[in-house]
Amino acid sequence: MGGGLALLLGLAGLLAGAGLVVAGAVAAATGAKVALIAIGVLLGLASVIAMSGLNTVAPGEARVVQLFGRYRGTIRTDGLRWVNPLTSREKISTRVRNHETAVLKVNDAYGNPIELAAVVVWRVEDTARAVFEVEDFTEFVETQTEAAVRHIAIEYPYDAHEEGGLSLRGNAEEITEKLAVELHARVEAAGVQIIESRFTHLAYAPEIASAMLQRQQAGAVVAARKQIVEGAVGMVELALTRLAEEEIVDLDSERKAAMVSNLMVVLCGDRAAQPVLNTGTLYQ
Repeated sequence: MGGGLALLLGLAGLLAGAGLVVAGAVAAATGAKVALIAIGVLLGLASVIAMSGLNTVAPGEARVVQLFGRYRGTIRTDGLRWVNPLTSREKISTRVRNHETAVLKVNDAYGNPIELAAVVVWRVEDTARAVFEVEDFTEFVETQTEAAVRHIAIEYPYDAHEEGGLSLRGNAEEITEKLAVELHARVEAAGVQIIESRFTHLAYAPEIASAMLQRQQAGAVVAARKQIVEGAVGMVELALTRLAEEEIVDLDSERKAAMVSNLMVVLCGDRAAQPVLNTGTLYQ
């Protein structure tokens, strides 16, 4: 019930008990004196015991109530509340919390050692399960978070070698969603809600970082060369087509091959081409 009414009733009981004790002290008859004083003391004690059931609940907090070992409910309404004074009440926070794991060193799906860390935003949703189902729900969430991060890391590679494969670096959003799903399944027993989970650190381990950097650089060079060659082939094709359409020069197959070779060298070379002037004919 509301704590305000319970507080007023408790104070009224105390005042009434004190009044009875005073009335008994001034009573002339011995029997009436003993009776009034005893009733006043009992009423005062009952009021004090009843007022011990008052609870102040702050926003973002709850009280898990037990009566003789049985769960009786949870006080979630903030303010002054009153419950059975014989019950035990355990305070539990329902505020949003952050947990950031330490930097973990694990092997990815390809066996490469990597380092990663994650942050999880969570809060208690079911207070009864958080208190009764696990020993310490905070420690439980921390342990299960680390286990989930390790499991996700060994399920996927840091960089996928296959086209279209999921990787920790290339598919961060999809991997994060999978991490959230696994975390929810792991901490559901503790009545905890996972609000958000993100990787905060992801890198190769120092012992292979330089080798993997060379591999990434080689891949970038190959991709750049591929694009250069594709562009050069298009330019050569365009040049031959325009020469034929405009009838600028008539080239046989051997001269076309030589022209294609020269253009490809010029367009795909790393250095500027050194021109050679032919002072004779096209065939000399």
